[in-house]
Amino acid sequence: MSSTHRLAIVGTGGIAHLHADELRKHVPDRIELVAAVDPDASRLESFKDKFGVARGYTSIEDLLANEELDLVDLCTPPVLHAPGAIAALEAGVGVVCEKPPALSLEEFDRIAAASAASKGDFAVISQHRFGSAAERVRNMMASGVLGRLAVAKCDTLWFRPEEYFAVDWRGRWESEGGGPTMGHGIHQIDTLLSIVGPWAEVVATAHRHRRTTNTEDVSHAIVTLESGASVVITNSLLSPREVSQIRLDFDTATVELDHLYGYGDDNWTVHPIESAAEEVDRAWAAEPRGRASGHGAQFARIADALDGGAEPPVPLAESRRTLELLAAIYASAFTGTRVRAGEIDPTSPFYQRMNGSGTPWPDLK
Repeated sequence: MSSTHRLAIVGTGGIAHLHADELRKHVPDRIELVAAVDPDASRLESFKDKFGVARGYTSIEDLLANEELDLVDLCTPPVLHAPGAIAALEAGVGVVCEKPPALSLEEFDRIAAASAASKGDFAVISQHRFGSAAERVRNMMASGVLGRLAVAKCDTLWFRPEEYFAVDWRGRWESEGGGPTMGHGIHQIDTLLSIVGPWAEVVATAHRHRRTTNTEDVSHAIVTLESGASVVITNSLLSPREVSQIRLDFDTATVELDHLYGYGDDNWTVHPIESAAEEVDRAWAAEPRGRASGHGAQFARIADALDGGAEPPVPLAESRRTLELLAAIYASAFTGTRVRAGEIDPTSPFYQRMNGSGTPWPDLK
């Protein structure tokens, strides 16, 4: 049975406005935005006025002490994700968190421990998983109509000018956790893994070609999946013609996604081989249809989970698998070695921080 769940947004920057808009458009009768948090009083008041939020607080501690909540929605800079999540979970409140969920595997595992001890759950925003076309591809894989995956690619080719990094937390390992691999490509990579399954090992490079950051501005990875299929991943902030792409080459068809920040059914194409065309086309024409990717689609699924007392999407284990691949890309890039799933344990510097033992370029002051 559907009911109204009380949510507070922590952080009132640009991404918080997007979340509030999506809540209002897609789940206005299911999730109620009751409070907001920001240490900047002017920004907080502006957000409250725009979205009709009754109460505002300057810290998450004040919020948790004064509100009865079902969910805290973390829209803060990445450096504040783990502290905010742990504070909410220790108060028994569920958390939905923008990407990346943590700055490191060590931080993520502390969040997971807090979630295990709490009546609240922890979920990561991974909105591109929830479009109907991605669900249809997963259904087609499960049915066997596509055969086995052989080759794939996953590209996040975006452009961020130098002035983008004037925001003090961007482009720094200690506050953003990484460059385009961590902060931008994570959504596309997570979507890929939600379709193709677990990864097994990776060989990667990372570069700081143009931007005056401490993090990379480009990375490349060759990933072998547990299934044996191979995937090439590129993440860039230096690409003037921006595009986000996934290509999947199966035995019977190539499936392609071409979009930028979100997709609908029309952003996907399927190219079957002649002998399988009728069967593949029939499966591709099936339901579900008409649901675009986006925060609203995921918030609807979160509301469903809260209604049923179930764990909200995306499960902790799957979120960690994605974050572990990002850590492995950095570890391979900065050590020049092949990295296998499970190798980055608490003894590894790449468990503690994504730049691990250090980058091949000097830090900027």
